[in-house]
Amino acid sequence: MARKQATRQSFNILIVGQSGRLQYEAILFAASLRQYSPGFQGRLFVAVPQPGPLWDTDPSIRSKEVLGILEALGAEILPFKNKVFGKPYPNGNKIEALMSMPEREPFVFFDTDTLITGELSDVPFDFKRPGASLRREGTWPKPTLYGPGYHGIWQSLYQRFGLDFESSLDLSQPDEYWRRYLYFNAGYFFGACPRAFGKRFLVYAQSILTTPPIELVGQTLDPWLDQVALPLVIHSFGGGRDALPDGYLDGTVSCHYRHLPLLYARESDHVVDVLETITAPNRIKKVLKSYDPIKRMIFQGRGHKVRAMFDQDNLPRREQAIRNRIKSNGFWMR
Repeated sequence: MARKQATRQSFNILIVGQSGRLQYEAILFAASLRQYSPGFQGRLFVAVPQPGPLWDTDPSIRSKEVLGILEALGAEILPFKNKVFGKPYPNGNKIEALMSMPEREPFVFFDTDTLITGELSDVPFDFKRPGASLRREGTWPKPTLYGPGYHGIWQSLYQRFGLDFESSLDLSQPDEYWRRYLYFNAGYFFGACPRAFGKRFLVYAQSILTTPPIELVGQTLDPWLDQVALPLVIHSFGGGRDALPDGYLDGTVSCHYRHLPLLYARESDHVVDVLETITAPNRIKKVLKSYDPIKRMIFQGRGHKVRAMFDQDNLPRREQAIRNRIKSNGFWMR
């Protein structure tokens, strides 16, 4: 059955770019957006952290060549100051950057290591009901031998912020199984107002980090803090795991590849074609070649050597097993 075309909406996109790997991934994201989503009419913001006391080096994008390509691809550089996180927890950039976005304009945040592989404007977002990526593993929490379990840990967090815990549960999943509890990958999320979303995200994350409930003793928050706070934020705004139909994001329209070796190992032929199509133009290739992992994986053919190591229709169940095989063959790069 043909999928009914969604009513196209206006919204903005936010990714984070900074010196090093992320600035080159920002080029890949922007190029894929322009090539594969010509119907997108919103603004693409590349949020760039600025030097300050929370960084021991300058995290901003200083390459004129990178900035020139991003501008040519229609991206808008959005400088922001870190007031809370910075180098000790760079994942917090996605939280703090939200508050520099245009207020009361719907937004979608993507991790920079994402490719747009289809028409983003056809995704049926309901921005009044926020959601996030369900392409995740049960990475947090890790209940200890003497408890509490998943139920007690998550319940303590909902109680901390006055949220209804029971309505967040997926009762089709068994008690004390991680999928029963609302949990997302923070690779993408969306909402109605980035500043309202970001403000609440920051309050929740700071509270969990500085005064965690007693039930979190023995739990690691680095690097999981954003993914611990995110479901609470989404639930507080009336969203949930069913906010977006399956098959669009992390499906036909976007791919959160994480690292290029993982892309070549496990993603579809279409995703590989997207990557190699957007990097073919000489003006883009010239800039990307200055980053060694991209040069070797894409332009020197290492990626296809990785791809040949795996049957994409019969992959190991856990990502770590894929990583380990790549590393043991000397092909891991990030």
